[in-house]
Amino acid sequence: MDVRRAAERYPGGDPASGIESRHAFSFGPHYDPDNLRFGVLIACNEERLAPGAGFDEHPHSHTEIVTWVVEGELTHRDSTGHETRVGPGDVQRLSSAGGVRHVERNDADVPLTFLQTWLAPLAPGGDPAYEIVHGIADSTPYAVPEAGAMLHVRRLGAGERTAVPDGAYLYVHVVRGAVRLDGEELGAGDAARITDAKDVEAVGVSAAELLMWEMAG
Repeated sequence: MDVRRAAERYPGGDPASGIESRHAFSFGPHYDPDNLRFGVLIACNEERLAPGAGFDEHPHSHTEIVTWVVEGELTHRDSTGHETRVGPGDVQRLSSAGGVRHVERNDADVPLTFLQTWLAPLAPGGDPAYEIVHGIADSTPYAVPEAGAMLHVRRLGAGERTAVPDGAYLYVHVVRGAVRLDGEELGAGDAARITDAKDVEAVGVSAAELLMWEMAG
């Protein structure tokens, strides 16, 4: 198990424009050849947008993009005609496939924080696709078959336990609160990369929310 702390993330964004980013993997000018990916996961970015701030229209291709809002509300618009508002507890997925353009903004009057994960598809090309699941239930897995990955959402109270899925590659991100994972305490923004996971448990040190990516390879 390789634990990466929130403070170790690469800083990015444009603070003067109300955008603050923290990157868990090699990203943009922060090139790190030893931190390019984990399984099919190639980016895990924490984005903080001030009211009125956002990312203007920009392209993506050959990437599965999954967004989880921590607080606030994200406005999404894309070139396939989708326009949605994404709030806490919603899972949004944009399959960029052969190419798509989108806009992400904070149109509300309160700060927005969201976590965005990028996964490499098993095969390139295809047509873009979009999906949003509002208010995903605790312990309900969300499949991203294009990347051979599964997202598990877990919400724990203090002292509560949950099994971590067995698998070749497991990425566990603490959204809020604190947990103990295989003897290590992780706080908000911390993450663990686990290879060949088997019989691992997470225990809530406090009330906590976890995102766990299960990947075959």
